[in-house]
Amino acid sequence: MRFQNKNELGEIPEVDITPMLNVIMVVLAFFVVVSTTLTGEPETVKIDLPNPSESEAADEEAEDSEPPPVLRVNVAADGTMTVDDRPYQKEEVLAIVPAYIENNPESLVYLIPDPDLPYEQVIQMLAAMRDVGGDRISLAVGNGKDKDETEEVKTSEE
Repeated sequence: MRFQNKNELGEIPEVDITPMLNVIMVVLAFFVVVSTTLTGEPETVKIDLPNPSESEAADEEAEDSEPPPVLRVNVAADGTMTVDDRPYQKEEVLAIVPAYIENNPESLVYLIPDPDLPYEQVIQMLAAMRDVGGDRISLAVGNGKDKDETEEVKTSEE
């Protein structure tokens, strides 16, 4: 029996990767062909658009109707609150809001904070008002002092 000498190094075997690449290319081509046949035409959603005469009538109705009443709750930088320019305590405001919304079903309530008021206090007050008034409470950005600025007040529904 003859033992190999560990000092004798054999040749390093060569690995031919060409057949493996051929198989990968065939599998890739298969998936490309299958994916193109499976997609077909995209499904569409049918939408019934209104006639121009219907949209004009709706626009005229919207112009004729007046906007819903708005209750403005202003919060000053020192935390004092006013409702439509009358001072109230926080507890009083939280009692006024649900009563106002109940009496005016299409009304909105805007919370208008002072820009210098800490954001944390604004969010806490907004959350407290939403707890009693629901989703018709909006955070408004603007000074809210002039009644004619209704169009300029930007609201944020959360």
